[in-house]
Formats: sequence, C-alpha cells, structure tokens
Amino acid sequence: MAKEKTNEELLKIRKNHFLPTAYLYHKEPIHLVKAQGCYVFDEKGKRYLDGIGGIVCISAGHNHPKIKKALLEMLTEDQIQHTSLLYMSRPVADLTETLVEAAPKGLDRASFTNSGSEANELAFMAARQATGETMVVNLRHGYHGGTSAPLANCGHHTWRFRAQPTTSVTSAIEPNCYRCSFNQKPESCGMECAKNVETTIQTTTHGKIAAFIAEPVMGVGGFITPPKEYFSEVTKIVHKYGGKYISDEVQTGAGRGGKEFLMTKDLEIDADIITMAKGFGNGAAIGGVLMKTEIANSMAGKLYFNTFGGDAYQTMQAKVTMDIIEEEGLIENAHKMGALLMDGLKDLMKTHQIIGDVRGRGLMVGMELVKDRKTKAYATEETALLMDLCKDRGILLGKGGLFGNVIRIAPPLSINKDEIQLMIKTIDESLRNLN
Repeated sequence: MAKEKTNEELLKIRKNHFLPTAYLYHKEPIHLVKAQGCYVFDEKGKRYLDGIGGIVCISAGHNHPKIKKALLEMLTEDQIQHTSLLYMSRPVADLTETLVEAAPKGLDRASFTNSGSEANELAFMAARQATGETMVVNLRHGYHGGTSAPLANCGHHTWRFRAQPTTSVTSAIEPNCYRCSFNQKPESCGMECAKNVETTIQTTTHGKIAAFIAEPVMGVGGFITPPKEYFSEVTKIVHKYGGKYISDEVQTGAGRGGKEFLMTKDLEIDADIITMAKGFGNGAAIGGVLMKTEIANSMAGKLYFNTFGGDAYQTMQAKVTMDIIEEEGLIENAHKMGALLMDGLKDLMKTHQIIGDVRGRGLMVGMELVKDRKTKAYATEETALLMDLCKDRGILLGKGGLFGNVIRIAPPLSINKDEIQLMIKTIDESLRNLN
C-alpha cells in the first residue's frame, strides 16, 4: 500500500503541478478523506457538519446506504460499466422515465451529460438550432459552467479569461432585491429588472434571440433570490422575441427548493429547457437536460454524442437518488429545515450588524455580510474569516458573490433540526469572535 502523503506534500503537489486557477477554501486548508450522512471527516478524524453539501452536490447525504448497495451490486454482478448511448441501456431508460415524470408538463425529452457545464452547452446549442438565431441573453452575476458557451455567458470577471469568446451573448441586469440597481423597495417595485430584459434585447440585439438563461436562485452570484413574479414577466418577454427560456437548475434542482424536485415547477416558470447536475446525482458526475419535443425535433438530421453521458453507473446513481428523495420525504424536510435556518439567521441580524441580508429558498440559503448596513460595503475579508472560525468549530460553509462576501449554506437535504440549530449556534459564536 502506498504511503500516505502529508498535507504539506499534498499542498506542494498542488502548487507545483495543478493549474494556478485551483484555489482552496480556508487559510489552513483541510484534507477530507471520509464522509457519512451530513458529515465529512479529515485525515485526523475530526468531524465536520457539511453545511455546503459537497459544494451543493450532495442531496441525499454522503455515502447513502441505498446508493452504496446499488453500486456494490453492479460491481459484484459485473454489470456493464460503460456502454454509451450507442447501445441500449436499462439504467438510462429508468432514469429518463422518473425524471420526465417529475418535470413540468411539456418537457418530455431528456439527455444526459457529465456535468452542468455540458448540460448548458447542449441547451444553448439546442435553442440556437430550434430558433435559427444565435444571441443568448444572460444575467449579470450569473454563472452557468466552465466550458466555452457557459463561460461566455458568465457574469463574473473572476471566472472569465482574455481569450474567452463572448460573441452572440448579451447581459441584462440581475434581479437582486437587496442591491436593487433601480433603487426600489419591495413595496415600490415595478419589476424594473424584468423589464430590463426587454430593453437589453431591444438595444443590444437585432430584435430576435435564441435564448435567455437564468438560475431560479443565482448560485455563484451569492444565492441571489428573485421574486416569483420576476419569472412570469421575463418568460413572456423571452417568448415575445422568439427565444427559448433556459432554466439552469444545476444548483437549485433535486428538491433543494423545498417544494418540487425542480424549482422551475414550483415557481411555475414557463421554461423550454431545464438543465441540472450536482445534487441530481448526489455527487456522481452526471448532468441532465430536459426540453420540449419541438426543440428536440429541430435537432433531427444532426448527430450529438457524449462518450460518457448516460453511462450505467451515473444514471443508476441519479435514479436511486431521486428514489431516496421521494421515499424519505427530503423535499418536505428541505422546506422545514430551510425555514428553520432562515429564521435562525434572520434572528442573528438583531445582534450582528455585519449581516446585511438573509435570503434563499428551501435549503439554499445566503447570508450577505457588509461592513455597514447603510453603505452595504462588501465584507469580503470578514466572510473568509467567518468561514475559518466556523471550520475550527466543526462547521463547513461556502461562499459566493462577485466580491466573495456571501456565506452560502446548502447542506444535504437529510439534515435534521438539531444540526440546523448547531449550525446557527456555531455561526453566532463565530460572529462574536470575528473581531
């Protein structure tokens, strides 16, 4: 057996051989080696409550026994590991049936990829093929993946590169109620952010578009949570100008919103295409795309192929994950635990002025930190320090936002009341020690 590498050796390998774009959470990075349920463990055996769910990838819980059993059965029975869609495969068919049943009405064609990035690549390609147009409208602060077309539609300069092609894309203003670009309050809001999508089309395109893409909750953007009314207004505008509405559920899907398996269905978004990944496979490398039949039919006569998309192990794990979410009532649990978490964090605002906003849906909760509530100056350094303080106390949190000042909380959907209360208590204690 190979000798275990020390943390110092691991860091040296990363420094010398990884791309310099690969960054680590925490001033003193931790080495995670084991996981179970809502917890992960480092190489010294210290246990951490996973408050970011494997970067929003773990929905049913780490190493769920039903998933482990299914994987072991496939291995011991020498079931096919790699087939591709060039051959018939039961796991991909089973997953497709289950997914279409959970989808909004009318989205009855599915395809599978290895990631959310690839899912969005396919969505853009399908929308452009169906409409005969090329222009895609995205949102500032949005993020849709790390491959070519998704990065061209990225609303963060930190993720973009000089050589990144950005042709045939344009950006509308993000629907951020806490930092409204139109200086509106909820009581005076006239959906100016939604109307800006039409203004963007009128002023930066030739009047027709291929697609509009948005996340129901903007993940990397800092869990920006648009009001439900935003989506009905925008879908009307998108369809008016001939575009297809792409709902990016890479982070929001798999029941995380606490109402439906897909947040698109809960918010009644009139989407033409839905993309997903992350929690969809509970950590497996799988992405998915749902689309309307007429969009799929527009691709007839062309070939689309993904070597590993739809393989047996990934599709089996996604199907079992969907079964677990249904059987164990995890969507309802996400609703209850999310409400408990939101209430607890909002209560902390009474004693911690650094908390500027608490927002989210279900178990996708953002806590924005500011240096001053009036100026809303970004508390970037304080956010990183808070993550370290919570880590030292056994809680792992994520962060996001253009300036890295939003704590992102997205634990496994199986989290319980005691664990939520522990998280709130730990954040409270850490905030008290922030200075």
